Amino acid sequence: MAGVNSTHSQVNIDRENPFKHNWLVSSLWLLVICYVIYSFNAMDLSLGRISDGLGHASELLARMVPPNFGRWSLLLSGLIESLEIAIISSICGIFISLFLGLFAARNLMPSWISTPVRALIALCRTFHPVIIAILFVKSVGFGALAGILTLVVASIGFIAKLFAEAIEEISLKQVEAIRATGAGFTSIILFSVMPQVFARFIGFSTYQLDSNLRNSTMVGIVGAGGLGGTLFSAFQRFDYDFVAAILIVIIALIMFGEFLSNIVRRIFR
Repeated sequence: MAGVNSTHSQVNIDRENPFKHNWLVSSLWLLVICYVIYSFNAMDLSLGRISDGLGHASELLARMVPPNFGRWSLLLSGLIESLEIAIISSICGIFISLFLGLFAARNLMPSWISTPVRALIALCRTFHPVIIAILFVKSVGFGALAGILTLVVASIGFIAKLFAEAIEEISLKQVEAIRATGAGFTSIILFSVMPQVFARFIGFSTYQLDSNLRNSTMVGIVGAGGLGGTLFSAFQRFDYDFVAAILIVIIALIMFGEFLSNIVRRIFR
């Protein structure tokens, strides 16, 4: 009996605890917590500052009510320019991304083609649109052209990357079947590749159109046209009731973009 008990004890000792404490994970969590606390102190983040900020925000909101739509002509011109920037940049960006995505797909193209194209796509999404807008404003001057070029670059960085990844996930059996008929490269793309990725490409494109509608109002802050310039000028004049009117128009613009995206998805579903 004593031998049996000693055997069971030895088995229990040798058996590893599945819930044993991991000191490495605990140390990493401790480092993260210490770094967060240090960051709060380094940036002078405190409940007092947050409380003061909320008080200033309530005063700002009070000055924004009621919105002033008296300068509706200025609002309308900025809205039309933002729409033009978003639509033109989306069409150009989608068209260019269609070809760049094909050339960046590693299952269709050799590495000496796909690698440089992928590097170009990565470069397009490296910088924030505001930084790109500043560069184009310095290059081509103030106005809508700088905004269009900025959003074309942003569209390429997003759509071309996702489109290339979608192509790399297709079934190559259809490609081989079309190629076996003696079809050329264009026919292979049209009849074996595009049918497999067309729905996803439409989804990427509609999302980018929605994103460009938002960004077209943002790049204007640095002089790239659209409602953003009007908004920035209103803030500089402390014209907060007009700011509220501009913000309402921007919200309506974004809602219109969402409505348009839903219609496009239903059509190509």
